[in-house]
Amino acid sequence: MTRASQDDDPAPIVESVLPAPGLAAEELAAWLRTPPGQYLLGWEQSFIDTAVVDLFGFHAVQLGLPQLEGLRANRMPHRWLAMDHPWVPAPAMSAGPAVSDIRTMPLNVQAEPRPLPKQDAVALFCEFDALPFEANSLDLVVLPHTLELTGAPHRCLREVERVLRPEGRVVILGLNPASLWALRQNLARVNGRMFHRHPAADAQPPRLFLPDEGEYIGYWRLRDWLRLLSFDVERAAFGCYRPPLFSQAWLDRWQWIEKPGSKWWTVLGALYGVVAVKRVHGMRLVGLARKKTRGAKAAPAVALNQQPHRRSPLAGPAAGHGAGGPPRP
Repeated sequence: MTRASQDDDPAPIVESVLPAPGLAAEELAAWLRTPPGQYLLGWEQSFIDTAVVDLFGFHAVQLGLPQLEGLRANRMPHRWLAMDHPWVPAPAMSAGPAVSDIRTMPLNVQAEPRPLPKQDAVALFCEFDALPFEANSLDLVVLPHTLELTGAPHRCLREVERVLRPEGRVVILGLNPASLWALRQNLARVNGRMFHRHPAADAQPPRLFLPDEGEYIGYWRLRDWLRLLSFDVERAAFGCYRPPLFSQAWLDRWQWIEKPGSKWWTVLGALYGVVAVKRVHGMRLVGLARKKTRGAKAAPAVALNQQPHRRSPLAGPAAGHGAGGPPRP
């Protein structure tokens, strides 16, 4: 191939390869059984219970993450759990391994017995960017880490806007990229293994603290997306200020940092939760436009000369009488 033909060839397109939705969800489910995962899941459950308890309507749906019962505190009559991949809960085991063994376990094995999520709602299997609902038909949509797990977060959020009715709510949970947890995750990605380095011959995958579930969406970036889709942020909160530690004992020792963290460095929490409302600007009905009848116009007035007529002093005999004597010859 000549140099000219090489210059004419277009540059190669490099696409980011994201894990499959099912694999990413399994990795997140396995991480949620670790002590930091349970700590994260507890804050999320508390936030979402408070967010949806007073939301009324008829239809609600949760997209993904069956480990979180996002609609258990809501009282809508029709509630669904939608998944984008087949989900079969693993059977409960009689005894679980130690916490130190959880990090090296396969993703399809439960580390400890966990109660199954209450399946009182009908489960749906669909693509999150093509929901099987009519436009303006849902009152509440819950997205627990859905935008991070999906490969097209923009299309997913746009689809949520389509199915939500006016004044409907969407609850979004996500990992904060501006936190100590995300900082440790990025350092582990760059340096390989955070604390233990091995020779090149014995290279191993990096020991990540968080599940490798794709791109983390920042809070302010999410606000911009919501504003473009005519959403108003009704409530936002940050949580989980403890350092990124695997040990439950060390997590308990850092419990005191929660109160000052929520007061002094609020936006540095490991998690954030957002409640947004869909706004639709309506029109004002003014009634039928009535035809106005035009009245007859009055004739224009003619301007008259209002100045008095002045007689000339040489106008005849009347001028002499006016002087008081007979007329002169």
